[in-house]
Amino acid sequence: MLFRVYEDVADERVTEAIDALRSLSVLPGVTHWRVEVSLDARKGRVIVEDATFADRSAFDDFRIHPEHVRVAEQLSRIADWWNGDYIA
Repeated sequence: MLFRVYEDVADERVTEAIDALRSLSVLPGVTHWRVEVSLDARKGRVIVEDATFADRSAFDDFRIHPEHVRVAEQLSRIADWWNGDYIA
């Protein structure tokens, strides 16, 4: 997942969003979770979320988990995003 942070968002809000995203690592079915700010800022501030789930069912459950829904709402106020979901 790539989150392109809107230009007018304060750094403090970006830090809060990163902390919120990182907190999702403990949700059921998550087997790998990493959240970082992209090293390349030519296109602005981009938050990178790299996640792996136990299986498709775990992914589907994650998407509707109340904590994920809360964090997604928080991110929607500061960024737009692009998904890249697949089954390995």
